Amino acid sequence: MPLRFTVLGDVRVWRDEVEVDPGPPLRRTLLALLLARSGSPVPLPDIVDSLWAADRQPARAVNMVHRHVGALRRLLEPELPNRAAGSLLLRGGGGYRLLAPVDSVDLLLFRQRAAVARKLVEQHDTGRAVEEFADALALRRGPTAGCPAEAAPHPVFTELDREYDAVVREAADVALGCDAAARVLPALTETATRRPLDEGLQSLLVRALTQTGRRAEALEVFRSTATRLTEELGVDPGPELAAAGRGAIGEPEAARARGGGAGSDATGAGRRTGADAAGAEGRSADGRTAEGRSAEGRTTESGTVPEAPLAPDTPPMRPAQLPPALPVFVGREAELVRLHALLDETEAAPRNSPRTAPLPPTVISTITGPAGVGKTTLALHLAHDVADRFPDGQLYVNLRGFAPVAGPAHPQDVLRGFLEALGVPAARIPDGLDARAALYRGLLAGRRVLVLLDNARDGAQVRPLLPGAPGCLVLVTSRNRLTGLVSADGAHPLPLDVLTPAEARSALALRIGAARVAAEPEAASEIVSLTARLPLALAMVAARAAAHPAFPLAALAGQLRAAHGGLDAFGDADPATDVRAVFSWSYDALGAPAARLFRLLSLHPGAELTVHAAAALAGEPVAGTRALLDELTDAHLLTERSPGRYGCHDLLRAYATELVHATESGDECRAALRRMLDHYLRTAHAAALLFDPPTSVITPVESAVRGRPLADEAAALAWLTAERPALLGAFAQAVEHGFDAHVWQLAWTLERFHERHGHWPEYLALQRAALESARRLADPVALAQAHRGLGRACMMLRHYTEAYDQLHAALGEFAAFGDADGQAQARLSLWALLVRQGRHEDGLEALAPALGLYLESGNRRGQADVLVATAWSEAGLGAGRRALTHAHRALALFQELGIRLAEGYTWDTLGQVHGQLGRPERSVACHRRALDLFREVGDLFNEACVLDRIGDAQHAAGHPTDALGTWREAHAALHSFDPVWAAEVARKISAAESSVESAVTSQAHFVHCALPTLPPPSNGPRGQ
Repeated sequence: MPLRFTVLGDVRVWRDEVEVDPGPPLRRTLLALLLARSGSPVPLPDIVDSLWAADRQPARAVNMVHRHVGALRRLLEPELPNRAAGSLLLRGGGGYRLLAPVDSVDLLLFRQRAAVARKLVEQHDTGRAVEEFADALALRRGPTAGCPAEAAPHPVFTELDREYDAVVREAADVALGCDAAARVLPALTETATRRPLDEGLQSLLVRALTQTGRRAEALEVFRSTATRLTEELGVDPGPELAAAGRGAIGEPEAARARGGGAGSDATGAGRRTGADAAGAEGRSADGRTAEGRSAEGRTTESGTVPEAPLAPDTPPMRPAQLPPALPVFVGREAELVRLHALLDETEAAPRNSPRTAPLPPTVISTITGPAGVGKTTLALHLAHDVADRFPDGQLYVNLRGFAPVAGPAHPQDVLRGFLEALGVPAARIPDGLDARAALYRGLLAGRRVLVLLDNARDGAQVRPLLPGAPGCLVLVTSRNRLTGLVSADGAHPLPLDVLTPAEARSALALRIGAARVAAEPEAASEIVSLTARLPLALAMVAARAAAHPAFPLAALAGQLRAAHGGLDAFGDADPATDVRAVFSWSYDALGAPAARLFRLLSLHPGAELTVHAAAALAGEPVAGTRALLDELTDAHLLTERSPGRYGCHDLLRAYATELVHATESGDECRAALRRMLDHYLRTAHAAALLFDPPTSVITPVESAVRGRPLADEAAALAWLTAERPALLGAFAQAVEHGFDAHVWQLAWTLERFHERHGHWPEYLALQRAALESARRLADPVALAQAHRGLGRACMMLRHYTEAYDQLHAALGEFAAFGDADGQAQARLSLWALLVRQGRHEDGLEALAPALGLYLESGNRRGQADVLVATAWSEAGLGAGRRALTHAHRALALFQELGIRLAEGYTWDTLGQVHGQLGRPERSVACHRRALDLFREVGDLFNEACVLDRIGDAQHAAGHPTDALGTWREAHAALHSFDPVWAAEVARKISAAESSVESAVTSQAHFVHCALPTLPPPSNGPRGQ
């Protein structure tokens, strides 16, 4: 007798494929509640609250629930005798629970398919992921549970709607990234229609309509949303919506992703600017739109809307990322003349549109040629030469197009780095390639920035990094010809060959002295010939000659001649270019320890490494390793790119990779990799304890390798920030090579850093991998910590159902092996999760045993965490006096322990307590103290959260103008963190703007804010 249920829409039941009537509205609501919590008990008080409003509950409500349960049992199991419990709807946990297979409930199928889609995204199979997402979204048939008007809206149903909306966002972001927006457009349109003030959803809809060729509709959505925000909320569109609007006016994202379409004219002669495309989209010769409005639109403090979308409200910084140019540069005169002429001609050319008059078109130049030919040297020389023409800054990235270990850089990761360099806080950077590219182009619009994209693999890697508006210069270097950029994007190709004989001879003379070359002209000519006039090889030979000024050039030429063997070409290098002989010549001159280190460096996953990482690979002391790195640098086999950070040319890395596999055994390579992972794990562990010490600390795997010493929290934060790419690369290597203990422990060490700095998608991915590793190890400690970490990551991203399951699993694991601190920490996280949903009483119930557990273990930090968490919920429940006592006890402990961040949480709590006690001025003062501490430690999310609370306190104190300004600041910051909370702030702004008294009571504030900051989604009393 198979059963089938739907709850994503009207509540319906099928038995043996025949639909049956679930009964009257209240019984349908009860069934919906049981289905929403499938497999988990629903307490009787929750059932009563969901069926009747508090002031309309009948005296015999519990008995009526029992009768409805009996009727549902007979509906589900018709043969069931009267008063029998049955096997599907069971009593337990202070209420009832419904057991139903996953494939019988649309909600469970929805979650299963969404989970499969996320897994496919992690595996980079985005096409299949979009199909799974689309199938999941198609299961919804209307508002969850079709809740009748006479039933009080239950938080479970509200949360299910939010869960669905969150999956819509995920699906749209993935679909936009693989040109499949059409598959999710119906669900996205319906969701955006339900949430007209959600800028994130409206931005996704604008971009999806643009990608599917419906640009007129995209522009209309943008304009109507911008108008609604202005008229109803008194705010301008944020950066994400503004960037989406610019995309609708300019090139369609789908065409840009394919490298054709509207981005090219019929002859493929060049790229159209956003203004050109807009002109083709309905502007008349006098600059008026089809609707008769001025194409210039209206002007706001953020830019012009709606015809010309707003510039982002994040004021860009002036980046200066160019590496230093080589002090020795010779030749390339023809190429430099050509590049300078290209810039001069572009700047002198007439503008195609009056809107582009202030800025010349963006210039893209591709410098291509074989490895080691000097592409980067030429690009850097030119970039420094013309940097003054681009006063808004320079961006640089090594795209690692041919890196043998780390692989090519993903454009999405590159954009994160660029956006941070332009001043966008990490936590406010959107997920997904298209969202980041849109924001990036928006920030560059109207500015003159030089972008150097070094060592690109192909056009697909480059295209998302191109500015979308005039005024910029883009230099791209690559071993490949990048013909797609030339034909579709209007790039100007500049193929680069080896030096001419005269240039090569001049380069040698410049490095070792003209007199020495003149004294042995034939030997100099032979050296030039044997290096094939390749700049990289010539520089290495010159370094050897300069190091031995007494050696005749003839002797050096003879050594080089003897080393000459065949060369396998790298990339599209000329097969006749024999540089391996030059490399081997320099390599053979090394001492044995330096040669071994050179080989082992190829195992490192990053573009750069420090002396401590190199020492770990070699298994040698730091002091001795530094001397070996100096030897490699002197031989030009390595470059010190900044003080203490070393890297090398891809060609040299490929050579080192050949050597390590030919020379070292598999066991030796694995041992070196293990030492490197130990270094990163132990240093990251030390950084985590300094950065934000948790209450339940793990013990890293045993190792003779010592981590890098870190002096204080500032040093820890600086190290984590600088080493984050290498840490993520090391994590991937640990996964790939089966170092499961390192996998879950590295994820643990990076947890707080990712939380506080907004790297939430990476946080989630690491924790999922950590749980898989913990399962393979069958280590109870690993399982407990991984479940807890994954629960917290899900909480940050509002995946509340999964977060609840993971945190309960963690609590069970910690209890099983008697870890008191671990249990308490899991309970603090559960408290945070429940309070985020406005469930203060449930939160205090979950938290209750935690203080005793911390007292049992003697953990004073944990005791203070519990006290401040208790105070927050007591304030939320109106018990301000008790809350004040608990908060002051916590503050004294944190100040005694010297934990500044947790002290900030406590001042934030005191601000809430004083607000509840009717002391708004004291509330403002406490919140401002918290704000200062959050800014001091760089906690961007909690900074945004406390700004909202300061606005509430200012409003309560009778300072509406101050409150409005603070709320606007909070709204701008919260938009990228938490759109749901940002929408609540927007409603307060609307009420203040329209001079309607806003009933922002303390209780309402606690419910709608749901405490995303205290417990801040990064650390503190929510439980580490």
